[in-house]
Amino acid sequence: MKYKQRKKALILLEDGTIFYGKSIGKDGSAFGEVCFNTGTTGYQEIFTDPSYYGQLMVTTNAHIGNYGTKEGEMESENIKIAGLICKNFSFEYSRPSADSSLEDFFEKYNTLAIADVDTRALVSYIRDNGAMNAVISTEVDDIDSLKKQLAEQPDMKGLELASKVSTKEPYYFGDENATYKIAALDIGIKKNILRNLAKRDAYIKVFPYNSKFEDLEAFNPDGYFLSNGPGDPEPLVEAQAVAKEIIARNKPLFGICLGHQVIALANGISTYKMHNGHRGINHPVKNLITGKGEITSQNHGFAINREETEANENVEITHVHLNDDTVAGIKIKNKNCFSVQYHPEASPGPNDSVYLFDQFIENIKNN
Repeated sequence: MKYKQRKKALILLEDGTIFYGKSIGKDGSAFGEVCFNTGTTGYQEIFTDPSYYGQLMVTTNAHIGNYGTKEGEMESENIKIAGLICKNFSFEYSRPSADSSLEDFFEKYNTLAIADVDTRALVSYIRDNGAMNAVISTEVDDIDSLKKQLAEQPDMKGLELASKVSTKEPYYFGDENATYKIAALDIGIKKNILRNLAKRDAYIKVFPYNSKFEDLEAFNPDGYFLSNGPGDPEPLVEAQAVAKEIIARNKPLFGICLGHQVIALANGISTYKMHNGHRGINHPVKNLITGKGEITSQNHGFAINREETEANENVEITHVHLNDDTVAGIKIKNKNCFSVQYHPEASPGPNDSVYLFDQFIENIKNN
């Protein structure tokens, strides 16, 4: 019955290309940068990941929603994607431990989703032509109006989005009697990062994106953390200033994803918008220190400049992405600072990268 009631919907790309599908329930339009994730599981974590703020997510897995949603698997307080594009949307779910269906989940957070889309064709198109702005809409008879609205959307390059997802006020996470204290700068932090730090006997104070070094230092932390997050890292000049100060004082510092890019910028290494980015749960990375390979979860549309990194005498490349040789990790020579371009907290099956949290704690211990 639900299927018969669903409205026709479309995806309009900024170059004028149109794909059609059916709405899941909510009517209207949603704008954002269209990108795709190749993960076969973990859709709830993807939808609630602050790094995906402002993006229309295409899921390449054919079935989405078949195991429902669960409150404890949220990476933030609500859905962060601008909208969902999928092939087969499951209205029913079979996991006994789930709290609700994905349909109810999207309805709860008032998010637009469309299904019955030829996602293979769409993903192939994005791969060839790059991530770009788009709109998903049930207003299929008003394409001219949608084109005008789409033309007014800002480009992801140069777009600061950390302020949209960061906490407004500082808050604490973990056991206040823990051995270590960590100051985390929230530029889009995932809950599982906090869980991983707390699991390692750390008490974390999470600070808003525009906090100054003095704000973090007042907590008297043993170490500092720069989080993941959405948008272009270049406009985050306040976060870059915080990173510079921490590095100058040789305090233990760990950065993930957007935090990794901020650390690179703080060291004079530029960033660039990738053609498609890396979004999935099986990305191969080589640890150049140990020679070992890692299967990693990744989610980023920007990367740091490899040539500039190699030319920087203060920075060492520690990890590379084996698909395209982009920089996947760095450390600052003679400083207590390292960062990675992927997500060790995600553990999408493989736990290859969780050692990075242990490494951070060891750095704190040895400081």
